[in-house]
Amino acid sequence: MAVDLNHVVLIGRLTRDAELKYTANGQAVCKFSIAVNRRRKNGDQWVDEANFFDIVVWGKQGESLNQYLVKGKMVGVDGELRQDRWEQDGQNRSKVEIVATNIQLLGGGPGGAAGQGSGGSANGGGFQRGDSYGDKAPRDNPAGGDDGFADDIPF
Repeated sequence: MAVDLNHVVLIGRLTRDAELKYTANGQAVCKFSIAVNRRRKNGDQWVDEANFFDIVVWGKQGESLNQYLVKGKMVGVDGELRQDRWEQDGQNRSKVEIVATNIQLLGGGPGGAAGQGSGGSANGGGFQRGDSYGDKAPRDNPAGGDDGFADDIPF
């Protein structure tokens, strides 16, 4: 039996401050967008491309995170894709958004937690960042010798 799967995991930076609104029945909805950079090779040149994704966080999770979701902040998003369809001026329209089930506040960006040692989690639990990617500047090799990595690694 085939099982459908709709799961998205992204790490990127907010392109604008989060926007918190409430539905007519009082449900909180927090919306923001993130840019996820991708590096690809075009001939002999490496080219950076950005992809933009709209994120929606519902309920208390959105309310509590709204103040921390500021432009430039790096976040990890775990959620699922949702497609909204409507008709406008006789034309069929659609939009795909990511409905987040878990948001991780990562280091860097305004209000940055970089170097503070811990991040926040929208699912109630925290995590220890330790030496995670993007957390700190590269360290010198304690042995003082060559660490074997070239400065121009293409990935």
